[in-house]
Amino acid sequence: MDPTGAEPASDRPQPPEAGAPVSCAHCRATAATPPLTWSLAVEDGTRHYLCDACARTHLRGIEGRLDPAWW
Repeated sequence: MDPTGAEPASDRPQPPEAGAPVSCAHCRATAATPPLTWSLAVEDGTRHYLCDACARTHLRGIEGRLDPAWW
């Protein structure tokens, strides 16, 4: 990180290709583009999408992985 706290551009995960389909990491549902209702997690620089149904089902697990500083 630089002194402002921002990650260098090379360390940021890149957005999916324009028009590239995305799939839910849990149930493998697909969408042409990431819907606004889907959740996005970045782990080790890799984007993982969860559809709205899976995000709701696994919400407690998602929140449990957040750093205490987040709260």
